[in-house]
Amino acid sequence: MTTVSLTVNGKAVSANVDPRTLLVQLLRENLRLTGTHVGCDTSQCGACVVHLDGKAVKSCTTLAVAVDGASVTTIEGLAHDGTLHPMQEAFREHHGLQCGFCTPGMIMAAVDMVNRRGHTLDEKTIREDLDGNICRCTGYHNIVKAIAAGAEAMGKGAAPVRQAAE
Repeated sequence: MTTVSLTVNGKAVSANVDPRTLLVQLLRENLRLTGTHVGCDTSQCGACVVHLDGKAVKSCTTLAVAVDGASVTTIEGLAHDGTLHPMQEAFREHHGLQCGFCTPGMIMAAVDMVNRRGHTLDEKTIREDLDGNICRCTGYHNIVKAIAAGAEAMGKGAAPVRQAAE
């Protein structure tokens, strides 16, 4: 067993894990943060996307020991003081979901997209950047609308993603 210490959603945590433990397992099984989903175990579906030191990563192929000392933000860390993050609110308002299984990963990927590309995103850019995030229920139309609306809302001074250093 190896001790891993990191910051998750702004809180310092540590856990004893087998060196083969994946980040998604640490989050779900050790820390009980079950919003991060496992959809494929092969890094193809994107249901497991979290932010690692501010960048989107697929936690199903990231070893927990590799993130020792890092900062991780999960879907549970986006809302602040009971208020949804603008991207979460946009997914709710524009019904950017159907069954909801892929939604946490989609939202985390979308926030990263905005952080990298800015607050004005066209449909082509959104669809291209969603490559690697699969929704098995929808045609992506409302997901794309939600991301565009969320990006715009993030640009209007809505609360930024809370990083662990804060």
